[in-house]
Amino acid sequence: MMTKNILHQKGIYFLSLDLKQLTDYIEEKKPTQIAVIVDSNTDSNCYHIIKKIIPFHQKIVINPGEEFKNLNTCSHIWQEMTDAEFDRKALIINLGGGVIGDMGGFCAATYKRGIDFIQIPTTLLSMVDASVGGKLGIDFNGFKNHIGVFDLPKRVLILPDFLKTLSPMEVRSGFAEVIKHCLIQDKAMWLEIQKISQADILGGKIDWQPVINHSILIKANVTDIDPTEKGLRKILNFGHTIGHAIETYCLGIVGRKLLHGEAIAIGMITESYLSFKLGNISQDDLNQICQYLISIYSKVAFSQSDIDQILPLALQDKKNVGGAIKMALLNSIGDCGYDFEISKKEMEQAINFYLGL
Repeated sequence: MMTKNILHQKGIYFLSLDLKQLTDYIEEKKPTQIAVIVDSNTDSNCYHIIKKIIPFHQKIVINPGEEFKNLNTCSHIWQEMTDAEFDRKALIINLGGGVIGDMGGFCAATYKRGIDFIQIPTTLLSMVDASVGGKLGIDFNGFKNHIGVFDLPKRVLILPDFLKTLSPMEVRSGFAEVIKHCLIQDKAMWLEIQKISQADILGGKIDWQPVINHSILIKANVTDIDPTEKGLRKILNFGHTIGHAIETYCLGIVGRKLLHGEAIAIGMITESYLSFKLGNISQDDLNQICQYLISIYSKVAFSQSDIDQILPLALQDKKNVGGAIKMALLNSIGDCGYDFEISKKEMEQAINFYLGL
């Protein structure tokens, strides 16, 4: 089978029909030790696919879920590597979604000041977003991705067939990042993507290969220009200032956990409203964005008490400067700016706008 290199600039992103790029890399680099990091889900559903083609290696199993993306889990990974006497020519293979990619990459980038790692994303979210661009990190005291580094993997191998192992709700979650990429950089694709309905996603009727390809090219081109988020890369955070605050808040309450894409969908609605209030997009644009996102994602209710606890969480957003809340907002559909200063009052108005839809 052919392996298609979908991004030539860095030579690391491969939309694959097989794992030849993995075996070629191992044969060329001859790592001294190899560890495959999985969670209980990818251990059951995905590991057997790569197990048979990797030479002698260690499997490191962690608990699934954002709530385990923390220093305690990192300590477990580092201890496993230390006990196995991994040296600086070892290789880590991260087989999983965004949690494993972010945390496994972070552990590799910090172990003995850095060893090589490969990302094999298994969720739509990690294929189109988390595995691209070299952002690595963990949550700290409830704040998302609060501790981390920038470091590119040696390869990102994307096998769309892994999406068959996911629940429809997980696939829908990842689709939020696809929508975001269209809104910030490709108006024509935004118009095209709206032909995809919730029933199409939940029913497994989508050919994901061109969708994944489009998103990777957008994100990779942005991160090539600005790898460490000094400027342009901030546009990739559209929907994430309010979205991350909501996701963090709900993660800490039993029974209210939202998937990442569900929270980011709310973030994109609220931050589109703020774009409208600045005069950047029209009422028709705002209506179109809201109607489509609500058709894909269910509305979530918040009380005033919830809002009062969500807003302070946005103060920890990594784009903020000197206590001022800085957002990426739309200049127009298909064009995004960054470093817009927004007040807590304006964020509260945006959340109330969402609740009133």
